[in-house]
Amino acid sequence: MELVAGCYEQVLFGFAVYPERKESGGHEQKWTPVADFTHHGHTACLSAVAINSRFVVTGSKDETIHIYDMKKKIDHGALVHHNGTITCLKFHGNRHLISGAEDGLICVWDAKKWECLKSIKAHKGHVTFLSIHPSGKLALSVGTDKTLRTWNLVEGRSAFIKNIKQNAHIVEWSPKGEKYIVVVLNKIDVYRLDTASVTGTITNEKRVSSVTFLSESVLAVGGDEEVVRFFDTDSLMCLCEFKAHENRVKDLFSFEIPEHHVIVTASSDGFIKMWKLKQDKKVPPSLLCEVNTNARLTCLGVWLDSVTDRKESLPPAAEPSLGDEEETSRMTSKFLCTATE
Repeated sequence: MELVAGCYEQVLFGFAVYPERKESGGHEQKWTPVADFTHHGHTACLSAVAINSRFVVTGSKDETIHIYDMKKKIDHGALVHHNGTITCLKFHGNRHLISGAEDGLICVWDAKKWECLKSIKAHKGHVTFLSIHPSGKLALSVGTDKTLRTWNLVEGRSAFIKNIKQNAHIVEWSPKGEKYIVVVLNKIDVYRLDTASVTGTITNEKRVSSVTFLSESVLAVGGDEEVVRFFDTDSLMCLCEFKAHENRVKDLFSFEIPEHHVIVTASSDGFIKMWKLKQDKKVPPSLLCEVNTNARLTCLGVWLDSVTDRKESLPPAAEPSLGDEEETSRMTSKFLCTATE
């Protein structure tokens, strides 16, 4: 298991994490992070990171995407297509990478040959965030043109455009893909796929910088403050909050491995922390380990060297072909019918 994090100082950090097998003597279990590598591939601050079973990819204000081979621990090259800061990177399985940038483009990449398969002019302004449906057949994106756009990934075309009147900076599907959230400043709108309408709004105290679903109904939220909060997306209530850092929380990531459901936090204070989630999400998590990078962190990910060890927070979809047009058409039609009612 490896923590990876990017920072303003242009560096990608890697820390190998060694879990203790069992809790001993009733003490809280502690894991051990050990510095493994640093990679200085960019010429500007890192803005996004994504990880599959083999590679870590990073995006930067230098307008490039760098590929780092986690098995060989070597630079695997760079992707140059965007003009503008890379704002978001998402893998779907091991075959496709999707990138978004300030040039308004969304690009679909072959993650084997590292070729750009499709380049879509997605937004009139910047693409600020994108999220792939667990099926791999739909994606959502938000941009500075004040729109939320739904994409049919099979055909590489826009399926629906919703004017949301403000510039959203985060969009995220739930693990089963039955709902999604859209973030504008400190407001989190919860949408249902079957109605494509807002079912409620969660208000965080400060601007939201990162979210991660812990289950279909529980959302972890970090922002421009030291605390992380868990919200119920059905009742819209705050289940718990805990002080995670001494400065603002920049990124969150969650994953499951046998016997552990873990949330990872990264902050401007330079620390990366791993927390063990309790079954009852009203109870704050316990700290497993922490590491000080002495850098201003911007983005975060976790690499698990064996895919079989990992149960992702997002359920594993079948190896995506970004295909099955009949199923995609059905999902898109359902989305469009409800969205336009």
